[in-house]
Amino acid sequence: MAASQPLSATPCDAEYLRAILSAPVYEVAKVTPLQIMDKISSRLANTILVKREDQQPGHSFKLRGAYTMMKALTSDQRVCGVITASAGNHAQGVALAATKLGINALIVMPLATAAIKVDAVRNFGGKILLFGNNFDEAKEKAIELAQQEGYTFVPPFDHPAVIAGQGTLALELLQQDILLDRIFVPIGGGGLAAGVAVLIKQLMPNIKVIGVETQDSACLCAALTAGNPVDLTRVGLFAEGVAVRRIGDETFRLCHDYLDDVITVDSDAICAAVKDLFEDVRAIAEPSGALALAGLKKYVQEKQIQGERLIHILSGANVNFHDLRYVSERCELGEQREALLAVTIPEEKGSFLRFCQSLGGRSVTEFNYRYADANNARIFVGVRLTGGDIERAEIIATLQIEGYQVADLSDNEMAKLHIRYMVGGRPSKSLNEKLFSFEFPESPGALLRFLQTLGTCWNISLFHYRGHGTDCGRVLAAFELATVEAEFKQHLTKLGYHCNDETDNPAFNFFLTG
Repeated sequence: MAASQPLSATPCDAEYLRAILSAPVYEVAKVTPLQIMDKISSRLANTILVKREDQQPGHSFKLRGAYTMMKALTSDQRVCGVITASAGNHAQGVALAATKLGINALIVMPLATAAIKVDAVRNFGGKILLFGNNFDEAKEKAIELAQQEGYTFVPPFDHPAVIAGQGTLALELLQQDILLDRIFVPIGGGGLAAGVAVLIKQLMPNIKVIGVETQDSACLCAALTAGNPVDLTRVGLFAEGVAVRRIGDETFRLCHDYLDDVITVDSDAICAAVKDLFEDVRAIAEPSGALALAGLKKYVQEKQIQGERLIHILSGANVNFHDLRYVSERCELGEQREALLAVTIPEEKGSFLRFCQSLGGRSVTEFNYRYADANNARIFVGVRLTGGDIERAEIIATLQIEGYQVADLSDNEMAKLHIRYMVGGRPSKSLNEKLFSFEFPESPGALLRFLQTLGTCWNISLFHYRGHGTDCGRVLAAFELATVEAEFKQHLTKLGYHCNDETDNPAFNFFLTG
């Protein structure tokens, strides 16, 4: 196929339409499935569909724009090669496109880029230069080398040909489902949102296009407020695929003119969306890949939308495996299915049990405690919710009526990131205590049974429990005991849970004993 006709710096609508219709993306990319999400459709009372761009070569939509721009290069430009800066999906798209076209590609990546992403770019045939402490420093180096060595710089979003390439996704959507009501698009630099919106609004202006940003990287919202692109003071890195400090000039123009609305979401909502995608279609999305679904869910709730056909774009699946640990910890909070509370209870036998009974049979997801003084115990507790914020308020009110001091930590970022793992430490005095680890079949009432059997006879001086949704629950607990007396052993037998004496465990003695 011949190279596409070059676009002007600021193409008109008709130019963009022609460029999208003639984009050569299918020489390297593929038409990705549009898949219904049955579970979340039922939950939200709308038909929810996901555009599976995670199934592209390179597991991201970025290949569309990179290849469209690079295919239009002149023969002289191809000989000189291309260069770009990226820490993720754009880097892989450029490397793959360059290999397909027989062009040399140099990818400048920040020094701290994860090895999995460096290896992926290298496997696609790209040459790598690790430089700088962040994307901005890598980009400056790439532009400097382009000027010195004659490379063509391939921008990740702010170029008409890149935007046109991304717009081919919208054309596929119309071919796959013409009865759409709204399309939710993730926004980083704005290339995908601009390409989708400029095509949809020319062919099917009745379909609403909603942009979704993270609250800590909302460069489009900042630009809309200022009336032009501006630099954010800082950007959050959890959803690194959309962690862009400044939206592009051309992408801002198109998003400003054609997007119907923009919504922002926090990291917990993204974690919940990652879980939804896995549970519904078994896709493992990177955080930025699940961003559009997180925005869709929030938008439906805020606007009380029902009975519509809603599409979101799963834009990428290049997730760092260890990020899933964070996702699994935060997804319940993002769905408002868990409350985190700090509660003061009396330091006496049976107080744990009475507190759990005050919760009215609700499942406890986490319980952290360490002896502090002879009068009061301060516990960090997680409670499973089925009624969201309303139920959380009801629980707090009930506990306060029963005389407990309660602080709601569900929206406290420091508590969620750090404090929950730091509750405890050494007691204020030396204790005669024995430490045990317990394993038991995870089922409703299992934790309550533990407290009913052991918690009323001996003072508990340390307690940690965290429910992970597996079939096995684990508790670490210390009891004030001079020796493991016969009566205590009888209660352990009655309890029936597998347990180990951990009193001599070096970790316990090093960090937690008096």
